[in-house]
Amino acid sequence: MKKYEGLFILNTAGREEGVKEAIDKVSKEITTAGGKIDAVQKMDKRPFSRVADKKHSSGFYANIVFEAPPAAIAPLRAKLAMFEEVFRVSFTTASTVVAPAKVA
Repeated sequence: MKKYEGLFILNTAGREEGVKEAIDKVSKEITTAGGKIDAVQKMDKRPFSRVADKKHSSGFYANIVFEAPPAAIAPLRAKLAMFEEVFRVSFTTASTVVAPAKVA
């Protein structure tokens, strides 16, 4: 199992009520793929710096830290691309922060 961080841009058509349901749906898909959720951080709605089309000028951001087998990431990305609520997704390996050793 490897630790990943998924940054999701959610398309809820400007409705903040749908954000929790979209995050729950994505989280369920991660656990179905064999992953274990460590943390979920719901962020605010942010405008895009580059607008590809006028229909999508902003989105709700969510960050999910989870552990999963490396082989599960590509199928998970493909499955999430089919979700209407997920506008964009980016997976990166999560770095672990280690406290510096004390120097005596």
